[in-house]
Amino acid sequence: MVDPAVSSTASGQTASEIRSSNLPPVTYRDLPEPLSLKKVVGPSVLLLAGSIGSGEFVLWPYISTQTGMALVWLATIGILTQYFLNMEITRYTLATGETAVTGFTRLWKPWSWLFIIMAVIPWMWPGWATGSSTALTYAFGLSADAVIPITIASLVLIGIILTVSPVVYKTVEKIQFFLVALIVIFMIYIIFGLLTGESWSALVSGFTTEVPDIPAAIGELPIALLLGAIAFAGAGGVMNLAQSNWVRDKGMGMGALLPKIVSPITGEETTGAAIGHFFPQDEANMKRWRGWWRVADREQFLTFFVLGLLAIMLFMMLAYTYLGVGGEAKNFDFVRLLGETLNDKVGSWVGPAFWFTGVVVLLSTNLTVLDMIGRIVADIAKNNWLRDSKAWSESRLYFLVVWLMVLFGSIILLSGVSQPLLLLVIASALNGLVMFVYSVLLIQLNRGMLPRAIGLKGVRFIAILWAVVFYGGFSIYLLIDQFGKLF
Repeated sequence: MVDPAVSSTASGQTASEIRSSNLPPVTYRDLPEPLSLKKVVGPSVLLLAGSIGSGEFVLWPYISTQTGMALVWLATIGILTQYFLNMEITRYTLATGETAVTGFTRLWKPWSWLFIIMAVIPWMWPGWATGSSTALTYAFGLSADAVIPITIASLVLIGIILTVSPVVYKTVEKIQFFLVALIVIFMIYIIFGLLTGESWSALVSGFTTEVPDIPAAIGELPIALLLGAIAFAGAGGVMNLAQSNWVRDKGMGMGALLPKIVSPITGEETTGAAIGHFFPQDEANMKRWRGWWRVADREQFLTFFVLGLLAIMLFMMLAYTYLGVGGEAKNFDFVRLLGETLNDKVGSWVGPAFWFTGVVVLLSTNLTVLDMIGRIVADIAKNNWLRDSKAWSESRLYFLVVWLMVLFGSIILLSGVSQPLLLLVIASALNGLVMFVYSVLLIQLNRGMLPRAIGLKGVRFIAILWAVVFYGGFSIYLLIDQFGKLF
């Protein structure tokens, strides 16, 4: 039922539902008209590009070589849980134009700097770039000594591409559409050219007869690796929160009314902070809201969940089929061994094609990571501490963060820490803890602050409660396990 007091509020008045004790108040504006699915496809593609390079291509296939297909249910539950989380992250941005992290700051001011820590610390390890370079050395028969210089060069190249892009989101989207298309082509080849009847039978068994084996399979894996794989069954950690930034810059919902990140060299900057708006819950705006929700949900489900789950299952089956269980391949070496096995059993060109796909997969993830960290940190810094600064626009803050990440990643690599799987496990385990934190905050934000007519309720509320239990349980398990090793 529409609240007449709200529906009669004139445009320009502050929206009392959205808390303003920690940030400036939002004002009422009518919600823009919803767009078609074709015009809004993009944010979930970026999220998919980031997710395939972590759990889908590396961690879950590696797990299948250690435990078989018994844990495919955990991967499925993990990415389904993330689909619901992503839609709650999207909900707040569609309604206000602000990012979810800005919403968290409205709940409690210290979340601003805490989320900068939670964004930077788990993601500053250049595991994806290192993995991409390592796969490149496999594909072209290069020395292992080439990994570090190639990785540093790729980080610098990504930084340059982002810096010269007039509208960064549009450039990143075009690149990721192309890279994801290459990945999908190889996935199609996996289905029709590489998998056997035994492969599909193993997948079915993983979903059915091997369910009782799940506890034993969990016990065979290091808990940090398992938590990391669960967190990265999909995107993982604060990468999911970047969905807000991409939805805003795509112009979806109230995001169409807020400024976008542009190059300080080739773009037209806006120095204002990204403080959002809210819409009166009258009949016209609620109709637009339902339209936006339907199209955003469809884009997220088809692109992120369906394609993401398919990628997990295909790469798990590929590794299981050609490497079996309990082999000697450890760390990132299983990617090399899988390519060599494909050469021997299928054809001399298949291994290089697999490794080249790995290059594309991990490069797309690294592009997403640098873009995501830059967006999240710049958004927080501008809205909280530099709102009135004319010198520091969100765009300039974004590029500062991107280049600091490039610099730090290069320093880490030059210091000798260059094992891709180790770097990925560090990042993913930390991100599992982060996901527990913001699952709780999304309930407070979308159920406690947004009006019930557009807020979190019903089945989706139960799904987010499950996310709290799911990520919280595994995070507590990790802390107990690591604490026990210290004493």
